[in-house]
Amino acid sequence: MAAFSSPSADILWSLTHVANAARVEHFDAEMTGEILEHFASFAQGVLAPIDEQGDAQGCRMEAGRVLMPDGYKAAFDQLIEGGWQGLTAPDNFGGMDMNHLTQAAVSEVFSGANHALQMICNLVPGAISTLLKFGTEAQQTQWIPQLASGDVLSTMCLTESGAGSDLSKLRTKARKHGDHWRIEGEKIFISGGDQNLSNGILHLVLARSGDVADGVKGLSLFLAPSDVNGSPNAITVTRIEEKLGLHASPTCQMSFDGAQAELIGAEVEGLKAMFTMMNHARLDVSLQGIAHAARAHDIAKTYANDRKQGRKADGSDAVLSDHADVQRMLETQDSLALGARAMAHIAIVEMELGMRPELVEFLTPICKVFCTESGITAADLGIQVLGGYGYLTEYRVSQTWRDARITSIYEGANGIHAASLAGRGLCGRGADDFAQLIIELDQEGALAPHLKDWQNARDHVVGLDDPSSVAHEFMQLSSDLFFRAVWCKIARVASTHDDPTRILTLAERIKKRPVPVALPL
Repeated sequence: MAAFSSPSADILWSLTHVANAARVEHFDAEMTGEILEHFASFAQGVLAPIDEQGDAQGCRMEAGRVLMPDGYKAAFDQLIEGGWQGLTAPDNFGGMDMNHLTQAAVSEVFSGANHALQMICNLVPGAISTLLKFGTEAQQTQWIPQLASGDVLSTMCLTESGAGSDLSKLRTKARKHGDHWRIEGEKIFISGGDQNLSNGILHLVLARSGDVADGVKGLSLFLAPSDVNGSPNAITVTRIEEKLGLHASPTCQMSFDGAQAELIGAEVEGLKAMFTMMNHARLDVSLQGIAHAARAHDIAKTYANDRKQGRKADGSDAVLSDHADVQRMLETQDSLALGARAMAHIAIVEMELGMRPELVEFLTPICKVFCTESGITAADLGIQVLGGYGYLTEYRVSQTWRDARITSIYEGANGIHAASLAGRGLCGRGADDFAQLIIELDQEGALAPHLKDWQNARDHVVGLDDPSSVAHEFMQLSSDLFFRAVWCKIARVASTHDDPTRILTLAERIKKRPVPVALPL
């Protein structure tokens, strides 16, 4: 099995040369490179070695508490000793005050090395952003230093049985009780609902403070700590879900039995506050998909370059990577990882610049869908490259596929994001900004016919009574156009890469990529 190797050089190149991160104030490519190199060393030496054993061992419950696999507590202690949990937290709260581009680079490496631990730790930046935007000064002072130091981890408690993605059906209740609130209800699919890593947990809970008839307008966001004044809060983990993958990440069903909480943000405006955390999580999930694509390609390439198979035309021994179909699969993996990464980086740069917020809203679902599906596709191709060995756990790529598979489901199933893009996404100026972005990336105009097809499709979707009927097709068309556009930019800056031949070879393959059927169907 190929040991984890951080794709640090590709990440930094994508940020600096493709996404042009230098436009972001305070972004320092040299500093980001040094930070990434330091974290990559930690990821390769500490986080990756416990990934497989954590998958095999899984989490367990003892006396009502969740226990992580062996080695995870020690790894987490080293993580917080390095200050990594406070990477983007303001320095006046004990953080490093770094930008979200550096955080994105670190997050991808973290996911590639140990997705299960990453998803427990990486809800913290979103929680800090939520506190900074909606929290009171007292809430910020109390919680941000604890989150930045790693003393406390956070969760996002939304989903309920029977409600799924329809937040209007949430039944968990919040009732005012003196100077605080009490929460009653059950939540499911809560990542890191309990663990023995941090000293405490801050649960961000979406609960109904208004009437059921109010739908999503009756929801508020609350901070419910695991402990109150030194005693356990009335929050119980009732079970850990048995999952296809991410065995080392406890997915919990939780009961709130009059748990003490405090309101964050305005009452019955919980979704506004929660979306700050959710939008961060969706771009982070995009990076998870990219991490799996890069990891699957690295495993497959390492194996294919070493495994002898057949003969070359001159009669000498061939390896797997000499064969055309294996080359096709390896290049598909590599192009998906590089292209999807560039898409996410461009979206995050736009978010940091803050000049085209509606474009960021338009790009977020596209990135979430394309990047997660790229991770799954690349992992599946990795299994195929390794053949029978790919189906064995020993060679690791099967775990990559299992861990990647959830990314298209959680943080909003990909079909929901497609429906959002075809509906709400076409209501503002985001679509016009997207068209302009394509032109900026495709300076030679090679994609002009594709852009015209996309614009015709957009006009068609806008005119439909039920845009959801073609949401999947419109998402495929939109994401493919964005992917091709970033590859136009990638090819244009190929000379700045350490291996320009690799980049230009992949760019030629993208030109042969089948184009999705244009709307109207």
